[in-house]
Amino acid sequence: MIEQVKDGLHTQVEEILEKLRPMLMADGGNIELVDVKDGEVFVHLLGACGMCPSSTMTLKMGVERAIREALPEIKRVIQV
Repeated sequence: MIEQVKDGLHTQVEEILEKLRPMLMADGGNIELVDVKDGEVFVHLLGACGMCPSSTMTLKMGVERAIREALPEIKRVIQV
């Protein structure tokens, strides 16, 4: 049962990231979902997003906000 919940959350987070990708790709970046564990989402910022000074703001105000609005059980998004 726990694996099903994990898989479900993983799929839901991936669907949210798919909606955000065009915005990131327009600036030369992208985002990759690494894991969803214990209410935390682990992502890897790619391309221009990985080196951008504004990446923390993008992560917190864009990605984390969108995920937490859709999935209140997610506590935070962490860049790895």
